Amino acid sequence: MPTITTQDGAQIFYKDWGKGQPIVFHHGWPLSADDWDAQMIFFLRQGYRVIAHDRRGHGRSSQTDSGHEMDTYAADVAALAQALDLRDAIHVGHSTGGGEVARYVARHGKGRVAKAVLIGAVPPIMVKSDKNPGGLPLEVFDDFRKQLAANRAKFYWDVPIPFYGFNREGAQISEPIRQNWWRQGMMGAANAHYECIKAFSETDFNEDLKAIDVPVLVMHGDDDQIVPIADSALLSAKILKNGTLKVYPGLPHGMCTTHADIINPDLLAFIQAS
Repeated sequence: MPTITTQDGAQIFYKDWGKGQPIVFHHGWPLSADDWDAQMIFFLRQGYRVIAHDRRGHGRSSQTDSGHEMDTYAADVAALAQALDLRDAIHVGHSTGGGEVARYVARHGKGRVAKAVLIGAVPPIMVKSDKNPGGLPLEVFDDFRKQLAANRAKFYWDVPIPFYGFNREGAQISEPIRQNWWRQGMMGAANAHYECIKAFSETDFNEDLKAIDVPVLVMHGDDDQIVPIADSALLSAKILKNGTLKVYPGLPHGMCTTHADIINPDLLAFIQAS
């Protein structure tokens, strides 16, 4: 399997298909590069070079005992970009991956990044505080940690229901999608996933968003039950210097999977726009 080795010795698995302008996909918690199948195939057929990695502790990458925070995640991406000599790249991040994109582009992307996309992304910051009164209470994320530690397999079997909006009236559960989410989650390391909850919920990306000067498309479903839109996309779009907000009525957090037929053409239009 293709991997790169980071400064602390972690092996980061990646997929690298095709030629042309590179599009780098950053997955959400607790998934893997496989979550981008619908986008990787679509953009490969459009003539792009498509790349996706498994974050450390996730999927096929090393199950390290450290580094499960955004600074290291972004540094790992920087190591991948350097190893593959990625330039003029578009970085697309979903959920936790959106936070990873924001930090990478702000701190490491100078001269390498053309555009970025945040989809159902966690910035500016998820957890509620005096500075972020619209956020989710810390107890929500404490409960995530409690459920993960007690029975990760059951927790991961339950999460896809709100993740994909399968609990909404009239929705039908797709068992293959649910099982694929569970499969990806269980491939990773419990310790990494446990610590990543703090990374995606408590990391403050406000300064990262302010520092980004490339065009950024912010895509979010207004029925996102995992990362509520009011305290994420609506705020991020206002902070970004060159941000464009696109809201999808009724779509869930996992809309890249459930509604790839809508998301992919919109992504393509943004990438191709001058």
